[in-house]
Parts: sequence; structure tokens; C-alpha cells
Amino acid sequence: MSTLDPKQVDAVVLVGGKGTRLRPLTLSKPKPMLPTAGLPFLTHLLSRIAAAGIEHVVLGTSFQAEVFEVEFGDGAKLGLQIDYVFEPEPLGTGGGIANVLPALRHDTVAVFNGDVLSGVDELELLRFHAEKNADVTLHLVRVADPRAFGSVPTDADGRVTAFLEKTQDPPTDQINAGCYVFNRAVIEALPRGRELSVEREVFPRLLADGVPIFGYVDASYWRDMGTPEDFVRGSADLVRGIAPSPALAGHRGESLVHDGASVAPGALLYGGTVVGRGAEIGPGVRLDGAVIFDGAKVEAGSVIERSIVGYGAKIGPRALIRDGIVGDGADIGARCELLRGARVWPGVVLPDCGIRYSSDV
Repeated sequence: MSTLDPKQVDAVVLVGGKGTRLRPLTLSKPKPMLPTAGLPFLTHLLSRIAAAGIEHVVLGTSFQAEVFEVEFGDGAKLGLQIDYVFEPEPLGTGGGIANVLPALRHDTVAVFNGDVLSGVDELELLRFHAEKNADVTLHLVRVADPRAFGSVPTDADGRVTAFLEKTQDPPTDQINAGCYVFNRAVIEALPRGRELSVEREVFPRLLADGVPIFGYVDASYWRDMGTPEDFVRGSADLVRGIAPSPALAGHRGESLVHDGASVAPGALLYGGTVVGRGAEIGPGVRLDGAVIFDGAKVEAGSVIERSIVGYGAKIGPRALIRDGIVGDGADIGARCELLRGARVWPGVVLPDCGIRYSSDV
């Protein structure tokens, strides 16, 4: 067997995490539901799954689980059939996969982390899995600097030989990209009802037991969207067409302004900036790689670079925000400066010139 019919494959998407590294944005919404290039991040992943021909998706939910079903329902608007499986306690990646077993329909299961932006060719991944007669296949991506990640070496046939922790001298540039293909029997053998990590427990144990695990290696686009820096960069890459998404088919440019937003004359938007629905951008504003959520207001002369402005937040005249996050409904006074990772919690009010990094007011 060298091919797999994607209609005979279940897609499992793990979306149960709390997204603490992206607070305060994730206080109001789960990380996979944050607007990325103006759409919930999960929309981009689900659109890729649908484009690959996979029809059945199981979302493994936990934190604010109801939000997902409100947004996606039965999946019909994306051409999918979506089931939801709730995880009452954190179970880790392996436990989350085991937890969705009753909802699976097929003998092959593609598993996706719900916070990874990827350009992997899902059909080629499935073909590789079938061709190698693998029990488990991992998507491995080559990165320029693998020292920040665990590395996964493979032999000449593509078989995984080890799972290595982070090291300053990794033997390969291949890292685990957070996308897997399982034969159902492997999932059926996982212990259920307890926390379990695929990276630290399941895969090493399978390897020790001689189970055939293969690595599908490519150099496709890949980004873990878990930090503010990566979230901003990933959104910008989607806007500029660097990261692929069928949900944005036909769009490529330096900015994306959604319906109902207003941009005053003289404002400059570039670097993959996104302006959400109903947002207002004043004259002379400069937005470089900014993510402006729905309903936010940026007043005249402000500069926002590589930063996120939450729902309904207000940025006063001539403010400067660089590499920061402004929470939902916050009010940043005129000429305030938020730099180098500053985070403002929802509803906080900063007076005019309330925070400065210079004495020139």
C-alpha cells in the first residue's frame, strides 16, 4: 500500500492549552481562537485540513471549550465534520490523543497541535506514512538553529533513531514539528485518563520497543505561535503570503484591513499589519507588523511596531508601542511609551505620559 485516501483519515487537533505565554490576550479567548491575520488561528489550520481532503476532525478541548463549538459548529461552513471531545483535566499531548479515541472513525489518524502554523504538505505526509508502512510518522522540519529544540535524527530510510533533548551541539537540524500520523492501534494501546506526553514518554517507549516510527522531513514554513513575538510574526507572514492559508486565498500584501475598519489619510500600514473589524486608525499613524484586534482605536500620530492591541483598546495620540501587548479594553494615554515586551492587562488605564522611556514630553 502506498497511498491513503484522506477521506479515510481522522484529523485530531489538540486545542486544550491555556496559552499562558500569550497573556493577557488569552484571558478572554483560548490561544487557537485569537485573531491571526484577522481570523481565528484555528481557521487557518482547519482550512488546510479541508484542502487536503480530510473530512472528519476531532477537536480535543479543555480551556474555554465552549468557544470552539460556538465558532465552528458542526464544521459544515468549512466543508468538514467536526466532533468535540472535552478534557476535564490537563492530560498532555499523549493523554489528549488517547482521550479522543471514542470519537475516531478510521484506522489512520493525523494529529495536529492547535498552535502551530505550518506549510507541510499533508497529502505527501500521508503518502509517506503509507509507503513506509509506519505505525507512527512524525513531521520533522529543518531549522537554521536547532539548539532551542529537541532534535530527531533519522537513518537513510527515514526511520527515527532517537529523541534527543535540547543541546548546544545537536547532531541534526531536524526537529519535531508537532504534527503526527498514527495507526489507530497505537492510540488504542495508550493509557487513558492520565497525563501523558508523546514527546517524552510515548515516542521514546515505542522506539525502545522496536515500533516503526518514521520521520517525514522537509523545510516547509513552520512556527510555534506560543509567544507574542511568534504570534505577531506568524500573523504578518500570513498577510504577506509567506505562510500558506487557504482561508486567505488570493490575498498577499503589506497589510490587511478588514470590513468595517477605518483608516485615516496619511496613516501608513506595512510589515504584514492587520486591522480588525470596526477598528479606527487615525491620521499619521504608523503600523509596522501590528495586529490590531476588532474595535480598537489608534489615535493620531501613534506608532505601533510588532505589537498586539486587544479588542476595544484605545491608544492615545502620539503613543509608541514596540514589541508589546495591550489587553482588551485598555486605555493607553497620549505619548505613553510601551517597549521591550511590556504587557498591559485588560481594562487598565494609563494616563497621558504615564509611562515614558525618555524625558521629552
